[in-house]
Amino acid sequence: MQMLPAPLLFPTPVRSLLTDDPAEILAFAFKCHEAGMAVALATLVSIRGGAARPLGSHVAVAADGRFCGYVSGGCVEAAVAAEALLAMAAGEDRLVLFGEGSTLIDIVLPCGGGLSVAIHLLRDTAAISQILNSLNARQPAALAYVPARQSLSSSTPPKRSGWRDDAFLTLYRPRTRLVLSGQTLEAETVGRLAEVAGYEVVHLRRGASGTEFCPEIDLHTAIVLLHHDLDQEEAILNAALQLPGFYIGALGSTRTHQKRVQHLKQRGYADSDIDRIKAPIGMFGPARDASSLALSVLADVAASRLMAFGP
Repeated sequence: MQMLPAPLLFPTPVRSLLTDDPAEILAFAFKCHEAGMAVALATLVSIRGGAARPLGSHVAVAADGRFCGYVSGGCVEAAVAAEALLAMAAGEDRLVLFGEGSTLIDIVLPCGGGLSVAIHLLRDTAAISQILNSLNARQPAALAYVPARQSLSSSTPPKRSGWRDDAFLTLYRPRTRLVLSGQTLEAETVGRLAEVAGYEVVHLRRGASGTEFCPEIDLHTAIVLLHHDLDQEEAILNAALQLPGFYIGALGSTRTHQKRVQHLKQRGYADSDIDRIKAPIGMFGPARDASSLALSVLADVAASRLMAFGP
């Protein structure tokens, strides 16, 4: 009697890390590969209709079934991990469609759209290591994936993630840094909430001069001034206006800001400089308690970053 081949057994995909931070996802893939385990990096490379995640979103999958990251709102990630395990068994990269246009009729996206996910088997971690080093140095970075060559390499960062000829480029930006000035309840509350949101928080000490925090400010930094006295914010505000942070917000009423503007004009600041200051600070107001103010400030920072750099 002819014996049938034993069915292939795969581990059950299980989420190992609850994150959509690209640096954490790449670090997961790097650590698993360096530990001697096969790893796949799945990337969202095409969207048909609506989608919960932007192009370039990742899911990293280890050969033992552990995975992290998102390419949707959570409805296809386990299926992506299962496809990655199949790709590892076959030893080849693959492109998988979900939702609209897919042959997987049992997976329907709630948004009614469709996703294309490219699954790449990591052969080495050199490119990922370069990306992580760049992000640690707070520099933008990019990965170029070429399906025809099943290759992954670092690349010059584009303006947006997407296809360039035969390569898909994934753009990575440094994490938002939040520089907080003010020894107030509001500042402490904003700082705590920002840390929970995954921001890198720098809380200036009392009496810090404007020049002390200059190295902390780069293009991906928001400066938040939460003082109840204009004199206390003066040195920090003057320095912030000379630096490239994407957001400067200051506490105070509309009347207080009018005094701030008058003082800055007397010091020779141009309207274009003064217009960088968001005051009264926050996306909504008036906020009469520290928690509401913190939500308003961080919502404004997030919206400003999205407007400045895109998703």
